Amino acid sequence: MIPLHENPTPSLWTGRSAETIEYWHQAIITVNELAFNEDLNQRKVGILGYAGDEGVRRNGGRIGAASAPDAIRKVMGSTAFHLKPGTLLFDYGTIKTEQNDMEASHALISKSVKKLLQTKHFPILFGGGHDLAYAHASGIFEYLKQKDEKLGIINLDAHFDLRPMQNQRGHSGSPFFQLSQEHAHQFNYLCLGIQRAANPQSLFKTADQTNTKWMAMEDFRMNNWEVIQEKILWFLDSVNKVYLSIDMDGFSSAFAPGVSAPSPIGFNPDIAFKVFELISSSKKLISLDVVELNPTFDQDQATARLAARCTEYILRKVFG
Repeated sequence: MIPLHENPTPSLWTGRSAETIEYWHQAIITVNELAFNEDLNQRKVGILGYAGDEGVRRNGGRIGAASAPDAIRKVMGSTAFHLKPGTLLFDYGTIKTEQNDMEASHALISKSVKKLLQTKHFPILFGGGHDLAYAHASGIFEYLKQKDEKLGIINLDAHFDLRPMQNQRGHSGSPFFQLSQEHAHQFNYLCLGIQRAANPQSLFKTADQTNTKWMAMEDFRMNNWEVIQEKILWFLDSVNKVYLSIDMDGFSSAFAPGVSAPSPIGFNPDIAFKVFELISSSKKLISLDVVELNPTFDQDQATARLAARCTEYILRKVFG
């Protein structure tokens, strides 16, 4: 057994029975010990969970996101399967934080993301706190280091997550600040859905200093689609690869009640899915994570179901 890693639980993947592959639970392949499939000729998806609450705790949020990866898996299992025949789906289990040592779990996540990309997987990471983004992006940067390709980060979120570190330690509010400091000349960041009430003026200054591009929640609406589309297309044209992060607390709590920081005036799924389609069609999307689901506060699995639908929709556009 690899320290900080839990093997996948096949019993989480359940759903209707069928003679052919019609649901995700029939297509998923569970693999132990982070033994990544190394067939470079296969179209494949690699799912990895992150059971980590420490970053949320350090940031003063509501604990509970550590149980999110399995909550999403349970919903994904019964989801109808619409990917092209031959696309392989692997569940590689979950990396967990032990004894508040978030940094150790981050190191293993970064190493695993790099390996997933090297072995031609499309990585999907289920968090966990948004501190996952630091570990996730660090692995992508390491992978792209020798490829001379420019990475763009797109985050759907109510928050910039550009807060400074605390006592030289990261947290769920600091991942993109950490990345901006470690990759100052390679930091290309677009955040959609920013809520002014959730971000003090100091963070807007940090956004300016790090050349962060952003759009306020008030403007992130379907009736403003032409402006949103132009902003995203401009960003996509400026980079070679894209890492997409979906923070569930960016959605209105009417759709996503089970999060660390719920918001009654967040964005709705219609605009988010429109953005997913645009990003996926660019053929530049390299990796995805879904973070900040907190099953403790979910209602009828609404937030878990939305997280699963976001994932399935994007994969259908990329691999369908």
